[in-house]
Amino acid sequence: MIRMNGSAVIENVKARRIFDSRGNEAIEVDVITSKSMGRSSAPSGASKGRWEVKSYPNGSVVQAIKIVEGIAAPRLKGVSVDEPEMVDAKLHQIDESRDFAKLGGNTAYAISLASAMAGAASKGIQLFKHLAETSTCALPYPLGNVIGGGLHAKGERTDIQEFLVLPERSRNFAEAAAANIKVHREVASLVEDKGVKLAGKGDEGAWVVPLETEQVLEILSKACGRIADQTGVKLGIGLDVASSTIWNEKDGVYFYQRDKKRLDTGDQIDFMVNLVRDYKLVYVEDPLNEESFQSFSELTAKVRGTLICGDDLFTTNIERLKKGIKEKAGNAIIIKPNQVGTITDAFVTAKLAKEAKYTCVVSHRSGESCGHELAHVALALSAPIVKLGVLGGERIAKINELIRIEEVLGEQARMADTRI
Repeated sequence: MIRMNGSAVIENVKARRIFDSRGNEAIEVDVITSKSMGRSSAPSGASKGRWEVKSYPNGSVVQAIKIVEGIAAPRLKGVSVDEPEMVDAKLHQIDESRDFAKLGGNTAYAISLASAMAGAASKGIQLFKHLAETSTCALPYPLGNVIGGGLHAKGERTDIQEFLVLPERSRNFAEAAAANIKVHREVASLVEDKGVKLAGKGDEGAWVVPLETEQVLEILSKACGRIADQTGVKLGIGLDVASSTIWNEKDGVYFYQRDKKRLDTGDQIDFMVNLVRDYKLVYVEDPLNEESFQSFSELTAKVRGTLICGDDLFTTNIERLKKGIKEKAGNAIIIKPNQVGTITDAFVTAKLAKEAKYTCVVSHRSGESCGHELAHVALALSAPIVKLGVLGGERIAKINELIRIEEVLGEQARMADTRI
């Protein structure tokens, strides 16, 4: 066994098949060092961007586990976990591809995060302190999905994938999270008051309703107004349009089945502008398809003061972000580490985003793990917004962890600035 000046070095890496919040197969990894152990698993998305790395080799969790045991584990032995970059660089050496086709991005992410957790444990510090580049970390505001459709739900549902609530001003994180929960409950009451039957909950715990876009926004606007009056928490409304899922490339239109709309690119931009104006939207994610840099730029210029966020557009990929910055496409970026494979890759992209004045939104996925690590990633990045959902054990795990961290920080705890 190699020891590097008393540092914690990897002695073994174990992988197993578990299940994510949707019941799909996922990989979980244990990284065992000379001083500690870290364990993490990878989430998965239903609506994936074209430019994400490969989740698993040939889509197989079983094959990924065999590769970890037969190839990755032997080559990771002796690597120090004191700095996340060391393990992540080794993962790139092992895989050798641009899209983690050999290991799988989810495999790499699980190893990367488990190693970081082992590194934090060996130092006796919390994960966010191990990952953070600065000593001061602002608590993010929670962005919560309260009504969901698209690929995150079944049956009669909305065309738009997520209708979101974002606290913009609160005394602390716990108060902001509580306000989101109250909005979620209020929405259910308002839907039922209209005589509309709730169709259950989607993958992220959001209500599924058989309503058109603007009907939902009317309900959400009223709910946010009521809860803001009750709690004193300023609340804004957001959307994740997931436009690539409603884009018909052959016909060149966005097809809204429930809304009965077929919109070309110009019409789609106008539709988004009108929704931002009429409902005072503070956040719009993926309002146009994943190749529409120029259209993103046009929309961003037309709705100043609103976060126009790219997820499928950027996929946490630094080269995609560079193109977006050059074309002034959007002003915010979703950070999902498993889209690029390692914590280091995600942090490098986030650093460039912040330098370019893009707002970083650290995000969960629709098929989530039950761990709380994402809370630490958001805090380490000083991301002003963390997208976690509102309800569901796998979502609440992250929310509760941020509440605990807030308590530990005590007088040093402060909320981030979400202003553009």
